[in-house]
Amino acid sequence: MSVTAQSVWDNCLLFIRDNITPQAYKTWFEPIKAVKLTDNALSIQVPSKFFYEWLEEHYVKLLKVSLTRELGEGAKLVYVIKMENTYGNRQPFTEKIPSSNRTNSMKPQDVDAPLKNKSPELRNPFVIPGIRNLEIESQLNPNYNFDNFLEGDSNRLARSAGLAVANKPGGTSFNPLLIFGGVGLGKTHLAHAIGVQIKDKYPEKTVLYISAEKFTQQYIESVKKNNRNDFIHFYQIIDVLIVDDIQLLSGKAGTQDVFFHIFNHLHQNGKQVVLTSDKAPVDMQDIEQRLLSRFKWGLSAELQQPGFETRISIIKNKLYQDGVEMPEDIIEFLANNIKTNIRELEGAIISLIAHSSFNRKEITLDLAKKIVENYVKQTKREVSIDYIQKVVSDYFQMDVETLQSKTRKRHIVQARQLAMFFAKRLTKASLASIGSQIGKRDHATVLHACKTVDNLSSTDKQFRKYVEDLNKKLTM
Repeated sequence: MSVTAQSVWDNCLLFIRDNITPQAYKTWFEPIKAVKLTDNALSIQVPSKFFYEWLEEHYVKLLKVSLTRELGEGAKLVYVIKMENTYGNRQPFTEKIPSSNRTNSMKPQDVDAPLKNKSPELRNPFVIPGIRNLEIESQLNPNYNFDNFLEGDSNRLARSAGLAVANKPGGTSFNPLLIFGGVGLGKTHLAHAIGVQIKDKYPEKTVLYISAEKFTQQYIESVKKNNRNDFIHFYQIIDVLIVDDIQLLSGKAGTQDVFFHIFNHLHQNGKQVVLTSDKAPVDMQDIEQRLLSRFKWGLSAELQQPGFETRISIIKNKLYQDGVEMPEDIIEFLANNIKTNIRELEGAIISLIAHSSFNRKEITLDLAKKIVENYVKQTKREVSIDYIQKVVSDYFQMDVETLQSKTRKRHIVQARQLAMFFAKRLTKASLASIGSQIGKRDHATVLHACKTVDNLSSTDKQFRKYVEDLNKKLTM
């Protein structure tokens, strides 16, 4: 059998899989594609510059050993970085970098992505007297750090990307880094953690955290006072700009325009931008296309609802921080009954500890049940996509597996479309996330499903009754 790039890489993967955790293998090696084999040099394609940097930093020895086993001591590894084409009609950025045999002088940051060239007129825009000496308060909360942002399947990509940015701000392909997800899943916590770590590691860098709402207020004030240029120049001196809830720029044309120019300047000069949003760029409404395209230049990482094991870890970490012990059965009860929101979960723990302390009562399962019942009643909870699928499946007398299946039977397709429709309406999940959880469909399928439900609701009396019945069941 002839030796091909694919066969060599498949053998390397067998060796690599045996020497790392399954999750690490899935995250960092499954996306890699074998490209070609020339003499003793194997070319592999990775999806981003960050992937290359991460492999070089964490797995270069493992890669070298696996490749040497296949091709001998003279083996060479070449990375082909193929980034998504977000530059209009330009070709996607592709750069080849030798790996195992590269010299120490060749570092990842030597490879410049497009738009790194600085325009002469942008080199010194700081015309405000004394602005360089201005002490800027970062607005960061040191309590939000990576130590207490626990890793799980629901946040692994976002957390890993955040750490990479924190260790090399402006020096990775994650620029901007857009963190998105539903309410209470840790977007703000992660954004602060990135800023806090950058300040610790690079105290000379100017880091600023600000909400999109406050940014808008500042801009409006600058227009009123006729000092819009001063406002722009102030933000252009920031090394790391972190903007929370960027979706709140929706419909604000003037603020979007000024942010567009600030973003361009920072990006072109190698400064880091971190954004958070309650939705993915593809789902943002009334945001200019030119701004959305820039949001996609880096990485959009979703924070999803934490799994059971992650919820257990969050509870135990919170109890440890507060110096409180709690029986295992109560911890599991809390993790089983509060699933959609980390903020809600931590709030229930605080309420339970407070009731126990103030009333001098031992923390028991009965007390936990009362606290959770009262707490959930007072809190507007976001239903989960799993729950929506269960309700819809029960309503149409089928199981969830049937609803998620590939069948094109009309009543099953309609049930699946209704599940997607209510998932979009009642959760903060992205279209891509909804599609992934409901039968591994893409975001375009979800969008089509929502339009179909809207159309049928207005033309089909029986279908409209389906929508009304399910709406009652899901929102009661």
